[in-house]
Amino acid sequence: MSESSSLRRLGNSGLAVSVVGLGTNNFGLKIDLEQSRAVVHAALDQGINLFDTSDSYGASEERLGEILQGNRDDVLIATKFGSDVRRLGQDNGVDWGARGSRRYIRRAVENSLRRLRTDWIDLYQMHRPDPATPIEETLSALDDLVHEGKVRYLGHSNFSGWQTADAEWVARTGHLERFISAQNEYSWLERSIEADLVPALQHYQIGLLPYFPLASGLLTGKYRRGEPPPEGTRLSGVKQNKGPLSDDILLVVERLTEFAESRKRTMVELAIAWIAAHDVVASVIAGATSPEQVRANVAAADWVLDASDMAQIDALLPPPATA
Repeated sequence: MSESSSLRRLGNSGLAVSVVGLGTNNFGLKIDLEQSRAVVHAALDQGINLFDTSDSYGASEERLGEILQGNRDDVLIATKFGSDVRRLGQDNGVDWGARGSRRYIRRAVENSLRRLRTDWIDLYQMHRPDPATPIEETLSALDDLVHEGKVRYLGHSNFSGWQTADAEWVARTGHLERFISAQNEYSWLERSIEADLVPALQHYQIGLLPYFPLASGLLTGKYRRGEPPPEGTRLSGVKQNKGPLSDDILLVVERLTEFAESRKRTMVELAIAWIAAHDVVASVIAGATSPEQVRANVAAADWVLDASDMAQIDALLPPPATA
């Protein structure tokens, strides 16, 4: 592995993760096995040690498990449970019940271990909150997995600030393994978590693993005011001046593009560097469909934005008020 990607502690745990992680939801969806293999090998060469997947990402777990054979001890596999897998046919027609329940978690972890071809999962994340199951039951079931050695650390995804605080209180008072990470959408154009979730993460020393750092492609520079979205892009079906392609949003993107270009940088570099500049962020989860994208993502994290840079960006797109 290369030493080009530095490591950060995930929350206040002993787990050290690369500043850029590889999101693998494209595996089997946009790229085939050999293309996925090339992306993973490029990630390893660039010093990436965190590989993020989910049991709801189609063939992603299976692909990742196959490709990482021989490198398992050098990497950290993060996967998720609790999203809808029925549409993937992974339940064999059986209703697993509430997605935070002990029954569901037991079945989900065994299936993920089998697909990933591993004896343990480094970071097991609850994909989304389950209002049907008390968090006490969920944490108790996850605590058992940690003590059995099937899971090393716990994380959650798409939790709010109050749900994070509630889970922390339950873990502390019940003497259960706690969540050390939170995975939520975060970018210039989606900063809502700064209002309540980020303060909770900072208070409890939980690491943030942001996903969609490029805002579904909006921060790549592909989309411009007055022009239809390019064919084949994620937003190609969205009408001009509607939703994420509104003139207001694209005007902000243009100003950010000018900011990046004035420093001889790309929008992708600026988007990832901005997220990595936040202390609460442990690793930026960035997807890639080619080795070139992997290398660009890692290089972006080497750009350290100073206080003046951050202030100028906030002036273009003010952060939300905190709770």
